[in-house]
Amino acid sequence: MNTPNKLTVLRMALVPVIVAVLCLGRPGTLWLYIACALFVIASLTDLLDGHLARKNNQVTNFGKFMDPLADKLLVCSVLICLTEWGLAPVWAVIVIVAREFAISGIRLIAAEKGIVLAASKIAKIKTNVQVFWVIWLMAACPDWKIKTPVAVILMAAAVLLTIISLIDYVIKNKDIFREQQ
Repeated sequence: MNTPNKLTVLRMALVPVIVAVLCLGRPGTLWLYIACALFVIASLTDLLDGHLARKNNQVTNFGKFMDPLADKLLVCSVLICLTEWGLAPVWAVIVIVAREFAISGIRLIAAEKGIVLAASKIAKIKTNVQVFWVIWLMAACPDWKIKTPVAVILMAAAVLLTIISLIDYVIKNKDIFREQQ
């Protein structure tokens, strides 16, 4: 297993650790900031694994499939935890999680046909915006509420890009839905 793939696996392994740390704390506590730091570290592995894979010509089908899955697990798990505290609105998290299930379904259909779908550029931008939103939710300030302008802008951008990237995947990959004759 090459280094980029090891970083992807590390990101996935950090998910239960981050969730456990989030379960120990509440907004404004040290635990939340520890979880935020771990989330930032996990998110940075995403940048590093992609950079190394392209730089060292180590792009693999494993990486194409597992890297986006690791991102989904990381972002969705933390967002679900943050809904419990009222830091992320449930409707926005449902839109994000539903999109991730839909894209996973599309990837499975493609895989049955021998096609590996890598993350699109719009999906990468979407993930980055979601990551910034999550970091903002965790790191803003102890008495912060969802109504702050930055949080609302980041949430709106994350949800909008989530929907746009879903439409983009469906349009670009509409041929995989056709049954073979």
